[in-house]
Amino acid sequence: MELLGRKTRRISLVTLLALAPLTAHAAEQGDVSLFPPNAEPGKCYAKVMVPAKFKTVTEEVVKREAAEKIKIIPAEWEWVEEKVVVKEEEEKLEIIPATYKTVEEKVEIEPASVKLEAVDPVYDTVEEKIIAKPARTVWKKGNGLLDKVNGIAGEIMCLVNEPATYKTLEKQVLKTPATVKKIEVPAKFKIIKKTVVDKPAEVKKIVVPAEYETIKVKKLVTPAREERVTIPEERQTITKLVKESDERMSWQPVLCQTNMTQDVIEKIQMALLDKGFDPGPVDGSIGGATLKALDKFQTKNNLARGGLTYETLKALNITIE
Repeated sequence: MELLGRKTRRISLVTLLALAPLTAHAAEQGDVSLFPPNAEPGKCYAKVMVPAKFKTVTEEVVKREAAEKIKIIPAEWEWVEEKVVVKEEEEKLEIIPATYKTVEEKVEIEPASVKLEAVDPVYDTVEEKIIAKPARTVWKKGNGLLDKVNGIAGEIMCLVNEPATYKTLEKQVLKTPATVKKIEVPAKFKIIKKTVVDKPAEVKKIVVPAEYETIKVKKLVTPAREERVTIPEERQTITKLVKESDERMSWQPVLCQTNMTQDVIEKIQMALLDKGFDPGPVDGSIGGATLKALDKFQTKNNLARGGLTYETLKALNITIE
């Protein structure tokens, strides 16, 4: 009984020393509440630091903007035969024959046209920085001028700022839309030589029929045209953390000499050991190793820190009768 009394007194002092930095912080924040509200007889309470709450949300963002792709349908042509005069009709005289000369004539065999070429859209890849984890303030252990008071370890808590973390996303944005380039195709001609009457015959006229030549000419059937195809935008889903509530001080029920026993301490040490946190010897006595293991467990599981709360006991699967 005397040993258990010394242990419970040690727990009480250690708890008070652990809470001292938090109480000073509460005073700085203007919190003048010295006693917990709605307290129940037989229970101990401590003002603990409740960590900020975060939730994971997903958000859909544009990866590549919508655009248009242009498809060119080429013009359709056909070759046709045309009869052209290569020697005109003439009149020939018996007495004085006619004289002739050869001349050249330009004949259009392929008219001028316009050729269309598609120019594909151009994209740029840009980076966009988003917040992966917002900035926050957290309590961390610190060192004071004295590490021990009468052989009992005390703890100093420091409130520090943790900067926000960011992550960079890549997405494609439209730099230049698709366009159509027009190319002028000139007409094609063929030089035809023909014989014409330079001087007609005299006295007696003799009719000489005209002569013809059949040539192939390219004619437009259907002009070139364009078809536009819509390229839909591409989207992607990202995940980020959003703060639901800030870190705050709160009165919560805790274990102390009133409701703490050596058996309960051993259960706590065993539970910490099972979950991978070394509490030191499982001896039913809360020492520095047990308190460090407890603080690491609370930090990892986002639990209130600054005392052995019932929330922590529940997370350790420990029930107090």
